Amino acid sequence: MVDTTPLTRAVEHFADRLRAAPQSRLQRGAAAEALELARELARRAQVLEGVEPQEMPDAGMFAAADQITVAGNDLAVVVPGEAEVDEAVTLVEEAQKRAGV
Repeated sequence: MVDTTPLTRAVEHFADRLRAAPQSRLQRGAAAEALELARELARRAQVLEGVEPQEMPDAGMFAAADQITVAGNDLAVVVPGEAEVDEAVTLVEEAQKRAGV
């Protein structure tokens, strides 16, 4: 069994930071960065599940934290190995840096 704790922690940390961020920060790109991350995490999960990837819709800037949480947890359920966990954690950390939260 793969330990996905680093991934779920990274996703929750980013989501918490987004929830605490002021609206102005979300509007300046943090929400868009989070949506792009959520879409990538969801795409990876869908590929691993063997289904045709569908793009996660834009549910608005205030939903971005929830979207990365859902996508990250979906990926954590199907991720096959430690290398993929590490790669996903890196994606989350880099997106959080770009988002500035």
